[in-house]
Amino acid sequence: MAVVTAGYALVSRRLSTTAVSAPMVFTGCGVAIGPLGLGLLDLGHDAGTILPLVEAALTLVLLTDAMSVRGRDLRAGGFLPGRLLGIGLPLTIGAGWLLAWPLLPGLTAWEMALVGTILAPTDAALGKTSVSSPRVPPLVRRGLTVESGLNDGMALPFFVMFLAALPGTTASEEGVTGVFWRALVLSSALGLAVGGGGGWVLRRSYEKGWVTDEWRQMFVLAVAAGSYTLAVVLDGSGFIAAWVAGFALGVSLRRSTPTVAPSGGEDTAGLAEHLAELLASLSFLVFGAVLLGPVLEHLDWRIVTYAVLSLTVVRMLPVALSLAGTGLALPTVGYIGWFGPRGLASVVFGLLVVEEHVPGVQLLGRVVTVTIALSVLLHGASAVFLANRYGAWYDKAAAARPRLREGLPGGDGTDSSPSG
Repeated sequence: MAVVTAGYALVSRRLSTTAVSAPMVFTGCGVAIGPLGLGLLDLGHDAGTILPLVEAALTLVLLTDAMSVRGRDLRAGGFLPGRLLGIGLPLTIGAGWLLAWPLLPGLTAWEMALVGTILAPTDAALGKTSVSSPRVPPLVRRGLTVESGLNDGMALPFFVMFLAALPGTTASEEGVTGVFWRALVLSSALGLAVGGGGGWVLRRSYEKGWVTDEWRQMFVLAVAAGSYTLAVVLDGSGFIAAWVAGFALGVSLRRSTPTVAPSGGEDTAGLAEHLAELLASLSFLVFGAVLLGPVLEHLDWRIVTYAVLSLTVVRMLPVALSLAGTGLALPTVGYIGWFGPRGLASVVFGLLVVEEHVPGVQLLGRVVTVTIALSVLLHGASAVFLANRYGAWYDKAAAARPRLREGLPGGDGTDSSPSG
């Protein structure tokens, strides 16, 4: 892990402009060190190390993503984030569930629902150029970024409830009602208390000049660990608690005057974000070793077909339906629909289900693994090329149509168009 991390770090700038993404490198190296290669990492022997790693990664990602979301981001363009999350996400879960009926007959109805839920969240890190290229209009970049930052947390309640409804799992022993109150209600309340209270005390300390820039950033790590652990101790969902804590912490810190931000200009969550990125990269290394490597020996046409359709029809059709009537051009709808890569959240959800050892978990795990692997490859390889192609189309279209929907002032946060 140290060698792969150091090696990628040394060429990271060079690779950032190519079709080779960090998840591709770490996943490929993971396959090489897993049972299919050197045999240095195996889920059966190393689960005690692997699960805390990926859970810590997702906890930090959930908290820092939630911290960064502002109310104006949700209103950007007047429609895009809200439609993708409020309409597109539930439709994607439902489409994934329905697609499993003909292609994955070995799964029960609740296992099929889990497949659709696990593969619904998107991860912008797999195709970072698609949301960072200045050639892509701000409306689209911001919409995809906000969607990716929030849909993993929004998918969590569906995942928790479907897992509780699946016979044989740990959560099923408490029942759906008990899981609802502990995982959703109690965990949300704990996250709100830890995040909001933590933000209040940090704000007061900053205003009095008691906290240094370095320890202000470390404070965020304590909020993440505290909210997660407190919820787990009380048999709730640590992920939901961390996600809600991120919202509460971000809102609380933005109320301070002056704003709680280091003098060097780096955001208070900077350290947590860097650590989350490192742990997420190592999670893809683990994914390649313990999940993808073994699955490559047991592929069949049903699994591959589901994976391909999950990345295309299951994602793109709900996006098209959610954006109907917005006035966005077909290339924009296609671009948004394609860049819905499956990444860290799907990896962690998949590992949590695999650890339950229920009857259909082997097929479920293979489907999830192949879908994520294809997403890592296809979205990573196409990000730079399609961002440039879409940017070129947008430049021509904007020159020919000054009132192009994608280029209206609302793309920068204030939508003045009638349909907004």
